[in-house]
Amino acid sequence: MPFSLCLPHAWATLGWKAKIREDERNEEPHVSILFKLWTWRLSLRTGEFLDATPPPRNVPTELVEWVWDCRDVLRAKWDEKYPENVVFSQKEER
Repeated sequence: MPFSLCLPHAWATLGWKAKIREDERNEEPHVSILFKLWTWRLSLRTGEFLDATPPPRNVPTELVEWVWDCRDVLRAKWDEKYPENVVFSQKEER
């Protein structure tokens, strides 16, 4: 079951969503930011967008900052969901 981050009401009512989706265990740990038919993947390790398309500039900066501020929760949920591909191994620095 995907994990959905509860966004502030203003973003949610516009149709924005942030999720850790299913069947992504082999990918770079990330949160998917969705709007209508578009999806952007934001790395839970670096905070950088993983794809050039659709253009990351189309995601409001304030929303990206808000999602990134929730990174501890998102990292914990990713690690819980995909224990074979944790965000940081015990050897890595946070």
